[in-house]
Amino acid sequence: MTSPREAGYRMPAEWAPHAATWVAWPSHPDLWKENLPAVRGAFTSLVQAIVAGEVAEVLVPDAENERLARAAFGAIASDRVRFHRVPFGDIWLRDTAPVYLASPSASSDRRLATVRFVFNGWGGKYVLDHDDRVAECVAAISGEPAFTRPFVLEGGAVEVDGEGTVLTTRQCLLNPNRNPTLSEAQIEEAVLDSLGGEKLLWVGDGLLNDHTDGHVDTIARFVQPGVVVAMEPRSADDPNREVLATLIRDLESLTDARGRRLEVVRVPSPGRVLDDAREIMPASYVNFYIANASVVVPTYGSPFDDEAVQRIAALFPGRTTRGVNAKAVLAGGGAFHCITQQKPQAGHAPQDGSQD
Repeated sequence: MTSPREAGYRMPAEWAPHAATWVAWPSHPDLWKENLPAVRGAFTSLVQAIVAGEVAEVLVPDAENERLARAAFGAIASDRVRFHRVPFGDIWLRDTAPVYLASPSASSDRRLATVRFVFNGWGGKYVLDHDDRVAECVAAISGEPAFTRPFVLEGGAVEVDGEGTVLTTRQCLLNPNRNPTLSEAQIEEAVLDSLGGEKLLWVGDGLLNDHTDGHVDTIARFVQPGVVVAMEPRSADDPNREVLATLIRDLESLTDARGRRLEVVRVPSPGRVLDDAREIMPASYVNFYIANASVVVPTYGSPFDDEAVQRIAALFPGRTTRGVNAKAVLAGGGAFHCITQQKPQAGHAPQDGSQD
Protein backbone atom coordinates (compact mmCIF):
# COMPACT_ATOMS: atom_id res chain seq x y z
CA MET A 1 0.00 0.00 0.00
CA THR A 2 1.23 3.50 -0.81
CA SER A 3 2.42 5.37 2.26
CA PRO A 4 1.59 9.02 2.98
CA ARG A 5 5.12 10.07 2.09
CA GLU A 6 5.01 8.12 -1.20
CA ALA A 7 1.67 9.77 -2.00
CA GLY A 8 3.14 13.23 -1.48
CA TYR A 9 1.62 14.08 1.90
CA ARG A 10 3.27 15.75 4.89
CA MET A 11 2.09 16.80 8.33
CA PRO A 12 1.97 20.63 8.36
CA ALA A 13 3.26 22.69 11.24
CA GLU A 14 0.63 23.63 13.82
CA TRP A 15 0.94 27.34 13.01
CA ALA A 16 -0.12 26.76 9.38
CA PRO A 17 -3.74 27.80 8.69
CA HIS A 18 -6.43 25.52 10.13
CA ALA A 19 -9.88 24.73 8.82
CA ALA A 20 -10.88 23.42 12.25
CA THR A 21 -9.78 21.92 15.53
CA TRP A 22 -11.18 18.65 16.86
CA VAL A 23 -11.89 18.44 20.61
CA ALA A 24 -14.04 16.25 22.87
CA TRP A 25 -16.38 17.57 25.57
CA PRO A 26 -15.36 16.27 29.04
CA SER A 27 -18.18 13.82 29.62
CA HIS A 28 -17.23 11.18 32.16
CA PRO A 29 -17.82 11.94 35.88
CA ASP A 30 -16.28 8.59 36.83
CA LEU A 31 -12.95 9.70 35.33
CA TRP A 32 -12.85 13.34 36.39
CA LYS A 33 -14.79 13.17 39.68
CA GLU A 34 -14.62 16.46 41.61
CA ASN A 35 -12.41 18.01 38.89
CA LEU A 36 -15.11 17.82 36.22
CA PRO A 37 -16.57 21.36 36.64
CA ALA A 38 -13.10 22.94 36.50
CA VAL A 39 -12.13 20.79 33.51
CA ARG A 40 -15.28 21.88 31.68
CA GLY A 41 -14.52 25.50 32.49
CA ALA A 42 -10.99 25.26 31.09
CA PHE A 43 -12.28 23.39 28.06
CA THR A 44 -14.85 26.11 27.37
CA SER A 45 -12.11 28.77 27.53
CA LEU A 46 -10.10 26.75 25.02
CA VAL A 47 -13.04 26.50 22.62
CA GLN A 48 -13.66 30.25 22.93
CA ALA A 49 -10.08 30.85 21.80
CA ILE A 50 -10.38 28.38 18.93
CA VAL A 51 -13.58 29.81 17.46
CA ALA A 52 -12.04 33.27 17.29
CA GLY A 53 -10.39 32.08 14.11
CA GLU A 54 -11.70 28.66 13.04
CA VAL A 55 -14.34 25.99 13.56
CA ALA A 56 -14.39 23.76 16.64
CA GLU A 57 -15.46 20.19 15.84
CA VAL A 58 -16.72 18.87 19.19
CA LEU A 59 -17.25 15.21 19.99
CA VAL A 60 -20.04 14.39 22.42
CA PRO A 61 -21.02 10.84 23.39
CA ASP A 62 -24.77 11.44 23.63
CA ALA A 63 -27.61 13.96 23.55
CA GLU A 64 -27.34 14.89 27.23
CA ASN A 65 -23.67 15.80 26.94
CA GLU A 66 -24.38 17.82 23.81
CA ARG A 67 -27.01 19.73 25.79
CA LEU A 68 -24.51 20.36 28.59
CA ALA A 69 -21.85 21.52 26.14
CA ARG A 70 -24.23 23.89 24.36
CA ALA A 71 -25.25 25.36 27.70
CA ALA A 72 -21.63 25.84 28.74
CA PHE A 73 -20.65 27.42 25.43
CA GLY A 74 -23.63 29.78 25.46
CA ALA A 75 -23.20 32.47 22.82
CA ILE A 76 -20.24 30.70 21.21
CA ALA A 77 -22.39 27.73 20.17
CA SER A 78 -22.75 29.20 16.70
CA ASP A 79 -21.80 28.33 13.16
CA ARG A 80 -18.21 27.92 14.40
CA VAL A 81 -19.06 25.01 16.69
CA ARG A 82 -20.17 21.70 15.22
CA PHE A 83 -21.18 18.73 17.36
CA HIS A 84 -20.67 15.06 16.48
CA ARG A 85 -22.15 12.16 18.44
CA VAL A 86 -19.18 9.81 18.71
CA PRO A 87 -18.43 7.56 21.69
CA PHE A 88 -14.99 8.04 23.24
CA GLY A 89 -13.15 6.97 26.34
CA ASP A 90 -11.63 10.33 27.25
CA ILE A 91 -10.75 13.71 25.77
CA TRP A 92 -7.13 13.18 24.66
CA LEU A 93 -7.72 13.66 20.93
CA ARG A 94 -4.08 14.53 20.25
CA ASP A 95 -3.49 10.80 20.71
CA THR A 96 -6.79 9.15 19.77
CA ALA A 97 -7.89 11.22 16.74
CA PRO A 98 -6.24 10.86 13.34
CA VAL A 99 -3.33 13.05 12.32
CA TYR A 100 -4.05 15.34 9.38
CA LEU A 101 -1.70 15.58 6.43
CA ALA A 102 -1.51 17.89 3.43
CA SER A 103 0.09 17.75 0.03
CA PRO A 104 2.88 20.33 -0.13
CA SER A 105 1.59 21.87 -3.35
CA ALA A 106 1.21 25.65 -3.28
CA SER A 107 -1.68 25.43 -5.74
CA SER A 108 -5.30 26.03 -4.80
CA ASP A 109 -6.10 22.32 -5.04
CA ARG A 110 -3.88 21.37 -2.12
CA ARG A 111 -5.24 18.09 -0.80
CA LEU A 112 -5.73 16.80 2.71
CA ALA A 113 -5.62 13.27 4.11
CA THR A 114 -5.71 11.59 7.49
CA VAL A 115 -3.43 8.95 8.94
CA ARG A 116 -4.24 6.80 11.94
CA PHE A 117 -2.17 4.36 13.94
CA VAL A 118 -2.67 1.50 16.34
CA PHE A 119 -3.77 2.89 19.72
CA ASN A 120 -3.04 0.68 22.74
CA GLY A 121 -3.93 2.98 25.65
CA TRP A 122 -0.48 4.53 26.11
CA GLY A 123 1.30 1.22 26.41
CA GLY A 124 -1.67 -0.56 27.99
CA LYS A 125 -1.83 1.72 31.05
CA TYR A 126 -5.13 3.49 30.33
CA VAL A 127 -7.36 1.34 28.15
CA LEU A 128 -10.84 2.87 27.90
CA ASP A 129 -13.82 1.76 25.85
CA HIS A 130 -14.09 3.36 22.39
CA ASP A 131 -10.73 5.19 22.39
CA ASP A 132 -9.30 2.77 19.82
CA ARG A 133 -12.12 3.69 17.39
CA VAL A 134 -12.04 7.48 17.68
CA ALA A 135 -9.52 7.96 14.86
CA GLU A 136 -11.57 5.84 12.48
CA CYS A 137 -14.79 7.72 13.34
CA VAL A 138 -13.23 11.18 13.00
CA ALA A 139 -11.60 10.24 9.70
CA ALA A 140 -14.95 9.01 8.36
CA ILE A 141 -16.72 12.24 9.40
CA SER A 142 -13.93 14.34 7.94
CA GLY A 143 -14.10 12.56 4.61
CA GLU A 144 -10.52 12.89 3.34
CA PRO A 145 -8.49 9.98 1.99
CA ALA A 146 -7.48 7.91 5.00
CA PHE A 147 -4.24 6.04 5.60
CA THR A 148 -3.85 3.38 8.30
CA ARG A 149 -0.44 2.39 9.66
CA PRO A 150 0.21 -0.92 11.46
CA PHE A 151 2.23 0.33 14.44
CA VAL A 152 1.58 2.16 17.70
CA LEU A 153 1.98 5.94 17.69
CA GLU A 154 0.26 8.78 19.52
CA GLY A 155 0.10 12.28 18.08
CA GLY A 156 1.61 13.83 21.21
CA ALA A 157 4.73 11.71 20.74
CA VAL A 158 5.81 13.66 17.65
CA GLU A 159 6.35 17.34 16.87
CA VAL A 160 6.90 18.68 13.33
CA ASP A 161 8.19 21.87 11.74
CA GLY A 162 6.23 21.49 8.47
CA GLU A 163 9.48 21.28 6.49
CA GLY A 164 10.30 17.62 7.00
CA THR A 165 11.71 17.62 10.54
CA VAL A 166 10.12 15.40 13.20
CA LEU A 167 11.06 15.59 16.89
CA THR A 168 10.42 12.79 19.39
CA THR A 169 11.68 11.14 22.59
CA ARG A 170 13.40 7.82 23.03
CA GLN A 171 11.53 7.26 26.27
CA CYS A 172 8.23 7.03 24.41
CA LEU A 173 8.91 5.73 20.92
CA LEU A 174 11.44 3.13 22.00
CA ASN A 175 9.41 2.01 24.99
CA PRO A 176 8.79 -1.77 24.80
CA ASN A 177 5.13 -1.15 25.67
CA ARG A 178 4.58 0.40 22.22
CA ASN A 179 6.33 -1.51 19.41
CA PRO A 180 8.53 -4.18 21.01
CA THR A 181 9.26 -6.04 17.75
CA LEU A 182 10.56 -2.98 15.89
CA SER A 183 14.12 -1.67 16.01
CA GLU A 184 14.97 2.02 16.41
CA ALA A 185 15.74 2.23 12.69
CA GLN A 186 12.42 0.59 11.78
CA ILE A 187 10.47 2.93 14.06
CA GLU A 188 12.28 5.93 12.61
CA GLU A 189 11.47 4.91 9.05
CA ALA A 190 7.84 4.13 9.91
CA VAL A 191 7.32 7.54 11.53
CA LEU A 192 8.93 9.47 8.68
CA ASP A 193 7.03 7.46 6.08
CA SER A 194 3.73 8.11 7.88
CA LEU A 195 4.18 11.86 8.44
CA GLY A 196 6.01 12.71 5.22
CA GLY A 197 9.16 13.52 7.17
CA GLU A 198 12.76 13.65 6.06
CA LYS A 199 14.68 13.63 9.34
CA LEU A 200 13.80 12.38 12.82
CA LEU A 201 15.45 14.08 15.78
CA TRP A 202 15.70 12.08 18.99
CA VAL A 203 15.87 13.46 22.52
CA GLY A 204 15.81 11.51 25.77
CA ASP A 205 13.27 11.57 28.60
CA GLY A 206 10.06 13.41 29.31
CA LEU A 207 8.68 14.81 32.56
CA LEU A 208 8.46 12.96 35.85
CA ASN A 209 5.15 11.09 36.30
CA ASP A 210 4.10 11.70 32.69
CA HIS A 211 1.31 9.22 31.96
CA THR A 212 2.39 9.05 28.30
CA ASP A 213 5.96 7.82 28.90
CA GLY A 214 7.53 11.06 27.77
CA HIS A 215 5.51 12.67 25.01
CA VAL A 216 7.55 15.35 23.31
CA ASP A 217 4.69 17.88 23.32
CA THR A 218 5.22 18.41 27.05
CA ILE A 219 8.93 19.26 26.76
CA ALA A 220 9.76 20.82 23.36
CA ARG A 221 7.74 22.46 20.59
CA PHE A 222 8.58 23.96 17.24
CA VAL A 223 7.44 27.58 16.99
CA GLN A 224 8.87 28.17 13.51
CA PRO A 225 11.23 26.21 11.27
CA GLY A 226 14.57 25.88 12.99
CA VAL A 227 13.28 27.22 16.32
CA VAL A 228 12.04 25.21 19.32
CA VAL A 229 10.83 26.31 22.72
CA ALA A 230 11.81 24.39 25.86
CA MET A 231 11.57 24.97 29.60
CA GLU A 232 14.40 25.80 31.96
CA PRO A 233 14.19 25.09 35.70
CA ARG A 234 14.12 28.18 37.91
CA SER A 235 13.60 26.66 41.36
CA ALA A 236 15.98 24.43 43.27
CA ASP A 237 13.24 21.88 43.97
CA ASP A 238 12.08 21.54 40.35
CA PRO A 239 11.50 17.77 39.95
CA ASN A 240 12.57 17.93 36.29
CA ARG A 241 15.71 19.98 36.81
CA GLU A 242 18.18 17.49 35.34
CA VAL A 243 15.88 16.28 32.55
CA LEU A 244 15.20 19.82 31.32
CA ALA A 245 18.86 20.87 31.45
CA THR A 246 19.84 17.78 29.46
CA LEU A 247 17.06 18.40 26.98
CA ILE A 248 18.22 21.94 26.23
CA ARG A 249 21.81 20.76 25.70
CA ASP A 250 20.62 18.00 23.37
CA LEU A 251 18.34 20.30 21.36
CA GLU A 252 21.12 22.84 20.86
CA SER A 253 23.29 20.12 19.31
CA LEU A 254 20.73 19.04 16.68
CA THR A 255 20.27 20.11 13.07
CA ASP A 256 16.96 19.93 11.22
CA ALA A 257 16.03 18.52 7.82
CA ARG A 258 17.27 21.72 6.14
CA GLY A 259 20.62 21.56 7.90
CA ARG A 260 19.92 24.37 10.38
CA ARG A 261 21.19 24.04 13.94
CA LEU A 262 18.18 24.38 16.21
CA GLU A 263 17.68 27.65 18.03
CA VAL A 264 16.28 26.97 21.50
CA VAL A 265 14.03 29.60 23.08
CA ARG A 266 13.74 29.16 26.84
CA VAL A 267 10.71 29.70 29.02
CA PRO A 268 10.49 28.90 32.73
CA SER A 269 9.35 25.55 34.01
CA PRO A 270 6.33 25.63 36.36
CA GLY A 271 8.52 23.94 38.95
CA ARG A 272 7.06 21.62 41.57
CA VAL A 273 3.30 21.37 40.99
CA LEU A 274 1.47 18.95 43.30
CA ASP A 275 -1.94 17.34 43.11
CA ASP A 276 -4.35 16.96 46.01
CA ALA A 277 -2.51 13.84 47.18
CA ARG A 278 0.80 15.80 47.18
CA GLU A 279 2.09 13.85 44.19
CA ILE A 280 4.25 15.59 41.57
CA MET A 281 2.31 16.47 38.41
CA PRO A 282 3.88 16.61 34.89
CA ALA A 283 3.12 20.31 34.51
CA SER A 284 4.30 21.96 31.30
CA TYR A 285 3.91 25.41 29.77
CA VAL A 286 4.94 24.14 26.33
CA ASN A 287 1.81 22.01 26.07
CA PHE A 288 0.16 25.09 24.55
CA TYR A 289 -2.15 24.97 21.53
CA ILE A 290 -1.67 27.17 18.46
CA ALA A 291 -5.04 28.06 16.89
CA ASN A 292 -5.51 30.41 13.93
CA ALA A 293 -6.19 33.50 16.03
CA SER A 294 -5.00 32.44 19.47
CA VAL A 295 -2.44 30.56 21.50
CA VAL A 296 -3.72 28.93 24.69
CA VAL A 297 -1.05 28.36 27.34
CA PRO A 298 -1.74 26.11 30.34
CA THR A 299 -1.10 27.62 33.76
CA TYR A 300 -0.99 25.93 37.16
CA GLY A 301 -0.97 28.57 39.89
CA SER A 302 2.83 28.60 39.75
CA PRO A 303 4.89 31.75 40.45
CA PHE A 304 6.19 31.39 36.89
CA ASP A 305 2.79 31.42 35.13
CA ASP A 306 2.79 35.07 34.07
CA GLU A 307 6.35 35.05 32.76
CA ALA A 308 5.74 31.87 30.77
CA VAL A 309 2.62 33.29 29.12
CA GLN A 310 4.43 36.53 28.27
CA ARG A 311 7.43 34.75 26.79
CA ILE A 312 5.27 32.44 24.69
CA ALA A 313 3.13 35.38 23.55
CA ALA A 314 6.28 37.05 22.21
CA LEU A 315 6.77 34.06 19.90
CA PHE A 316 3.35 34.55 18.28
CA PRO A 317 2.91 38.28 17.60
CA GLY A 318 0.11 37.67 15.08
CA ARG A 319 -2.07 35.88 17.62
CA THR A 320 -3.73 36.60 20.94
CA THR A 321 -2.07 34.54 23.68
CA ARG A 322 -3.99 33.71 26.83
CA GLY A 323 -3.14 31.69 29.91
CA VAL A 324 -5.85 29.34 31.16
CA ASN A 325 -5.58 27.36 34.39
CA ALA A 326 -5.12 23.72 33.41
CA LYS A 327 -4.35 22.09 36.75
CA ALA A 328 -7.68 20.24 36.81
CA VAL A 329 -7.11 19.03 33.24
CA LEU A 330 -3.59 17.93 34.18
CA ALA A 331 -5.08 15.75 36.90
CA GLY A 332 -6.22 13.56 34.00
CA GLY A 333 -2.75 13.43 32.47
CA GLY A 334 -2.20 16.37 30.12
CA ALA A 335 -3.08 19.91 29.10
CA PHE A 336 -4.38 21.83 26.08
CA HIS A 337 -2.20 20.42 23.33
CA CYS A 338 -3.13 16.94 24.51
CA ILE A 339 -6.87 17.57 24.02
CA THR A 340 -6.75 19.14 20.55
CA GLN A 341 -6.12 17.94 17.00
CA GLN A 342 -5.89 20.45 14.18
CA LYS A 343 -7.27 20.03 10.68
CA PRO A 344 -5.26 22.07 8.15
CA GLN A 345 -6.95 24.36 5.69
CA ALA A 346 -7.01 23.03 2.15
CA GLY A 347 -5.73 25.24 -0.63
CA HIS A 348 -2.90 26.80 1.40
CA ALA A 349 0.75 25.98 1.08
CA PRO A 350 2.58 25.15 4.33
CA GLN A 351 3.36 28.39 6.13
CA ASP A 352 6.85 29.31 7.32
CA GLY A 353 7.05 31.17 10.58
CA SER A 354 4.59 31.51 13.40
CA GLN A 355 2.69 34.63 12.42
CA ASP A 356 -0.66 34.88 10.64
